[in-house]
Amino acid sequence: MRYIELKDGSIYKFENMKIMGILNATDNSFYPKSRVGNVENAVNRAMKMIEDGADILDIGGESTRPGSDPITVDEEIDRVVPIIKGIREKGKDILISVDTYRSKTAEEAIKAGADIINDISAMTFDENMANVVKKYNVPVILMHIKGTPKNMQKNPHYDDVVKEVQDYFKERIQYAKDKGIKEEKIILDPGIGFGKNFQHNMELIRNIDRFFIFNLPILLAVSRKTSIGEALGGLPVDERLEGTMAISCYAAMKDVDIVRVHDVLENKRAVDMIEVLK
Repeated sequence: MRYIELKDGSIYKFENMKIMGILNATDNSFYPKSRVGNVENAVNRAMKMIEDGADILDIGGESTRPGSDPITVDEEIDRVVPIIKGIREKGKDILISVDTYRSKTAEEAIKAGADIINDISAMTFDENMANVVKKYNVPVILMHIKGTPKNMQKNPHYDDVVKEVQDYFKERIQYAKDKGIKEEKIILDPGIGFGKNFQHNMELIRNIDRFFIFNLPILLAVSRKTSIGEALGGLPVDERLEGTMAISCYAAMKDVDIVRVHDVLENKRAVDMIEVLK
């Protein structure tokens, strides 16, 4: 059974698939209904996600949709830290992840109560991120990305996308270990849609179990993404729920550890049914 070690030293086991709910404290995330607006709305939505069955809440202050421009670190902190504090006031045991590649944001988020760092750059965009992860003893999600959100979808090329993402993970895991981060602190995310075209994304999802060679938890984040719309004949983002649920069920059948979704209740029920049938 795969697991991670939390910052207090306790073990969090993935005996079944966990649901990570998405909270976007942004004004331009690709799925408009995921934008939470003010802090009160964000905390209320967070608590609804917990009620609906979310195991983890992932809070992001900057959109990383293809072509997006970065915001300042201070703006990111101002967006995510009050929400983390608000959620933590509602529940001390809620598992909170912060979606950031900036070490300063990560540090402030941890101080506010965050438990996990979700870094789309796998600690490559900010050389101090590994130091923060080590200092605060938190788990980190290492995601594969090719390029940056601004340019990542400009004709991405791979000779063998699965092998190249595997090789990337090997390098980033070793980097983390060299920085004093234990393997028990690492979760891997193949980065669907981050520097990949439709065929690359489908190949990664289809072969998601090939990343179990590392014996580390795997996160799959595909919720309502463009590839689902493409696969279903060009559906817009607000019509991609069923496609998302299908991928969550496929991931559950493949024993993936976490799915990151916008629609917690629907995905939770679908995954729970799969777990019963397995």
